[in-house]
Amino acid sequence: MSRTEQTPVCQQRRAFTTLCRATGLGAIALMLSGCSASQHVSEGAPAIENSALSEPLPFTRLAPSVYTPEEWPQSLTADVYLPDEPSGALRPAALVVHGGGWRNRTPEDMQGIAEQLAGQGYVAVNIEYRFAPQYRFPSQLHDLQQAMTWIHAHADEWQVDTSRIVGVGFSSGAHLVSLLAVAGAEGPLSEPYGGEQSRLAAVLAGGLPSDLLKFDDGRLVVDFIGGTRAEENEAYRLASPARQITPQAPPFFLFHGKWDQLVPVDHATDLYQALQDNNIQSELYLQRWRGHITSFLLRGGAIDAGIAFLNRQVNP
Repeated sequence: MSRTEQTPVCQQRRAFTTLCRATGLGAIALMLSGCSASQHVSEGAPAIENSALSEPLPFTRLAPSVYTPEEWPQSLTADVYLPDEPSGALRPAALVVHGGGWRNRTPEDMQGIAEQLAGQGYVAVNIEYRFAPQYRFPSQLHDLQQAMTWIHAHADEWQVDTSRIVGVGFSSGAHLVSLLAVAGAEGPLSEPYGGEQSRLAAVLAGGLPSDLLKFDDGRLVVDFIGGTRAEENEAYRLASPARQITPQAPPFFLFHGKWDQLVPVDHATDLYQALQDNNIQSELYLQRWRGHITSFLLRGGAIDAGIAFLNRQVNP
């Protein structure tokens, strides 16, 4: 296991300090005000080579489009970002999924990441999904599987190499793309909307709740599953990516705040160990002095490292 340390960008820290003060979080602002107080830690893979990131390409953002079938319980849309590349060249795609505890937020949260991906040559597809408690597991996974079917249907139009589709998400979005990644082409999670067209080539997941059985019976998870751990134990297991890992899982890049109290860091470290135990190429990027929200707001180095990891998987 190799370990490297990187100093985060001071401008990001100052911007967050300003945000904290503006929103009354003065103590956090004071704690984070010194640029030398925070470090990123990368574990489990060779030191990140920033040269794996290319110069950003221009891209075009299409008007939001409905990706779900007409008969779907709720009409859902996606924002598609197309890199401006020479016609005829196939390129990878990225399914981008926002967080929000499976119950709120919008794709706008992931716009910056989608733009970064498009700049690196990915057709970025930033999607909505159905929310709990009105819709419960596995409804959200089915939404992602429909999005994958939609990407395949537009592969020729968007010049997508369907063998090079990656999943990118944060928090509950990271949970959903990870679950999609481990669902496979067969088995209980692949039915009835999965199959070969739902395969991911790699995953970039931040703040990932990887094992739902680790949580107390709090409102977010109970609303998502539809019952407590005692009432719905098998559903909790099935909905936990860490408990579905097999040697067929794709490569994973995980980033996580070491101070995360909402999704404790062992969700990342234990999943990383399960990936290593199954000989799956993976990297764990731990962010020092970061909680759940700050690991996203101050994500710059982690996302750069994650996209570099994806590039190594799908852009040899």
